[in-house]
Amino acid sequence: MRISGKLSRRSLLKGGSVLGLSAIGASWGGRLLAASQLPDPQSVLDDISISKYVRADYRDLYGMSDDKPIWDNSTDWIRTADWEAVRSQLSGTTVRFAIGAADQESAAEGLAPFEALSGIKVELVPIPDDSFYDKAIAEFISGNASFDALQFFSPWLGDFAAPGFLAPLDDYAAKWKLPLDDFYDTYRLNYGYFNGQMYGIPFDCDIQMVHLRKSLVEEVLGGPIDKWNSVPSYDELIRLSAELNGKKAGVAGVGLLGARGFWSTYTWEHIAAQAGMVLFDENWEPVFNGDAGMKGMETLLALSKNAIEGFAGAGWGENRAAWLGGQVATNISWQDSGTQAMRPDQSQIVDDFVTIYEPRIDGGRFAPPNIAGSTSCVAANSQNPEGAFLMLAFLTTSSIMAMNEANANGVAPGYKSVLNNPNLQEVSQPAEVWAKSLEYAWCAPRLPGMFEMEQAIGNEINRALVGQITGKEALENATATVRNIMDRNGFYGGQPPVDYAAVAPGLWIGEGKALPF
Repeated sequence: MRISGKLSRRSLLKGGSVLGLSAIGASWGGRLLAASQLPDPQSVLDDISISKYVRADYRDLYGMSDDKPIWDNSTDWIRTADWEAVRSQLSGTTVRFAIGAADQESAAEGLAPFEALSGIKVELVPIPDDSFYDKAIAEFISGNASFDALQFFSPWLGDFAAPGFLAPLDDYAAKWKLPLDDFYDTYRLNYGYFNGQMYGIPFDCDIQMVHLRKSLVEEVLGGPIDKWNSVPSYDELIRLSAELNGKKAGVAGVGLLGARGFWSTYTWEHIAAQAGMVLFDENWEPVFNGDAGMKGMETLLALSKNAIEGFAGAGWGENRAAWLGGQVATNISWQDSGTQAMRPDQSQIVDDFVTIYEPRIDGGRFAPPNIAGSTSCVAANSQNPEGAFLMLAFLTTSSIMAMNEANANGVAPGYKSVLNNPNLQEVSQPAEVWAKSLEYAWCAPRLPGMFEMEQAIGNEINRALVGQITGKEALENATATVRNIMDRNGFYGGQPPVDYAAVAPGLWIGEGKALPF
């Protein structure tokens, strides 16, 4: 999937399928749809394994094998589902799956095991990557969408759910015993639910984190890095990045995503959340230009003085290249910047980095930011909604998501049983910090117009980053624009499309909890 013409994190990686299944799909190339012809389910499940899926060089590098599982079979949905029941009810039916055109071939291969397990045929509906959102919305508005299921950028959830474009999934989740309790709350609530009803299954489950180059940082600190205490605050990160800026030729103090649009917004939200920033009050009035939002802006502007050249034009691709190429000493990015930094084919800093716990801000809170990600949904006018749900449950199951993480392909698991698995933590350096941090996660609400609003906020923040306006002006301009978008989407003067009380539990999962250390 591409977002507004920009490559997603997954699409830049060439080592594996976006759906994470191409390595095992070939063994089920024969599409047997009659229930009597289908293979024994266990034989299919046995092939969905580390030895068949995870890259051989990564298996060798980390000693991965089927004897060291990186998921829990007792909670892995594809291994607890009643496939005979699925076949008896749905074998011979068809599911139409909307997919970015660039991913069509790998998706076809990856879905072959699902067809072998279920007897459900999957027809792919390719949509040009750069127009996925617009094309999907247009088809929904027409009332005759050409697909039953789709996966999309999670900030779009409100745009698709509020007008009634998506099918509720609560009954299917209960019937087929989807292990919702195994998802971290931040993903379950923000990628799965809209206005108190389930519409999605979390797919690519992100968090933003802070990464450090060990050799450079430890030289300044005078000793080993403690993941909680060595950089306890953003003031310390500012000081540290200033001292490291240019200390080694060709290495800047900090890497930041500062490009126009949502990239700048995400970096500011990441920091401002620690100061206690909330985007809206209980009446849906934007309030992010208050003291906490300004503290986040001031901190971002201070860090930008130590940032790599060109950071104000950097999205994820540019930031990733600088980090993995050893051009920054500290970095604020997604969790996959830690996993990918471990892989010799992707990284020049193998064994010379560490992912730490989120730095804090005086008077603020510990609120690691769950930002971006994607979700899996069923169209309201689907001709086979139950089959579509089962296909999406297959794609998002914990074993497949765990192996995506092992392959470092950028498709991130959101399961407790995966991220807390010690074998998984051996092959994903950020996983332990990531797992503990998710119990305190912050997330922007998935509202109608949310992505448009985050684009608008980021355009103003970028102007501040390049010195065109002040940080205060940026937030004031953004607040006015956001209020207009909220007004246009019906949040004022009547019954808003989203009940604040339904959204509130997912905004900051850490409320009322003691710090992890």
